[in-house]
Amino acid sequence: MTAFYKELQPADPYRIRLPYPFSNYDRQLLTLLYQPMVGAEAIAFYLTLWAEGEASKDETTHYTLMNTLGNPISKIFEARIQLEAIGLLKTYRKDTGDRCFIYELCPPLDPKTFFMDPLLSMFLFSKIGETSYRRVRDRFVVHNEIPSDFKEVSRTFTDIFQPVHAKAGYPAEKQDLQRREKGGYEADSDFDFGLLRQGLSEQLVPKRVLTATIRDFIPKLAYLYGWGPLEMQKVILLAIEDDYTLTVEGLKKSASEYYKLTVSTTAPQLVQVHKEAPKLTEGTPKTKQDELLVYLETAPPIQVLRDIADGSEPLPADVQLANQLVVTHGMEPAVVNVLLQYVLLRTDMKLTKAYVEKIASHWLRKNVTTAKEAIELARVEHTQYMKWKSEGSPTTVAKPFTSNGNRKPVREEKLPEWFHKKDEAPAAKTEPRNESLEVEKQKLLAKLALKKGKGG
Repeated sequence: MTAFYKELQPADPYRIRLPYPFSNYDRQLLTLLYQPMVGAEAIAFYLTLWAEGEASKDETTHYTLMNTLGNPISKIFEARIQLEAIGLLKTYRKDTGDRCFIYELCPPLDPKTFFMDPLLSMFLFSKIGETSYRRVRDRFVVHNEIPSDFKEVSRTFTDIFQPVHAKAGYPAEKQDLQRREKGGYEADSDFDFGLLRQGLSEQLVPKRVLTATIRDFIPKLAYLYGWGPLEMQKVILLAIEDDYTLTVEGLKKSASEYYKLTVSTTAPQLVQVHKEAPKLTEGTPKTKQDELLVYLETAPPIQVLRDIADGSEPLPADVQLANQLVVTHGMEPAVVNVLLQYVLLRTDMKLTKAYVEKIASHWLRKNVTTAKEAIELARVEHTQYMKWKSEGSPTTVAKPFTSNGNRKPVREEKLPEWFHKKDEAPAAKTEPRNESLEVEKQKLLAKLALKKGKGG
């Protein structure tokens, strides 16, 4: 099946960790700064985790998220990795025993840090354009800036405190003590600072100017413009001031000028790499049967109920029955999807609870966990399931008579399209057994399911 399905399944439990209570200001930053970059679905996923994390610390399964967001597990996985990439989420997984996840929500960066970051600011700029970018930057940053005639004179930690065990002549490096972890992402943790220093003489660029802030900023700038240590040497030489100081703003300006001189006058664009839906690990589907199997494995049961009813919202009783099979009885959503299709198409779109539970009980005892296994078992046990249906519907046993004494033709049982494709070759097409209205309806419903499966 799909690659993402090996990393995340609807039945996997998770719990949420909030480092501290977030504020309404954080929500504004998420909406106006981060949402244009990752989209509304990813932010909706973040806000849902936020709301759940404030209310409860209990474990729950990803099936709950599928119902809350109305999205298949594939879209939830994509939203998760987008939040991870942008620095809003950290994911921890336990692989020993039953697989379990912890989602730790990271607060959005403060506006000043956000707009000083070359990757995030450029990404936002490319999404919303210059006019909107300036407006949102002015809203969060400009009016909070320190006047230019003020100079910071704050002491650092190492100005006041000294480790008591430090040997004389070998104090702990000030740069390491000044480094503070901030919420964010890693641009390039493998940047070669050793090679960078080799081309910079101490006379031109003293070691002291490469502070923790500058060292944290250089890999991000290099990543944005696609440069290595040799190109960054030239940027630093352009950015260093006459008094041997180096600032983030100076680096940004010099990098932009150097890029225009050597590469292009058009600023670099950031694009999302993981944009397409995950592909099958064993190639793309070769038949409609393969496409339907992917649909059954990834769609939430509530979506299957909508699709089979031509887009109409399912009744609460039907949704409750599907949820009960997953949450209470522990059936895999993919197995429930096959069960819903099988029963609805066989009973003229009637979801009889007793009949559903009887088949579900059989599949649970058989330990059916995938859509493919459910399909095979439905084919093998079809005769028995017909008998159960007849036992539950005695009015269908006797054939009614017409006015002239002849029995009316009994309507042929309708079945899902996958039922008739056990041994078909990839290019083969199943010929319809007749052209009755019911068979045509079956074909239309199956085609609709396939179409929705592609879109979800």
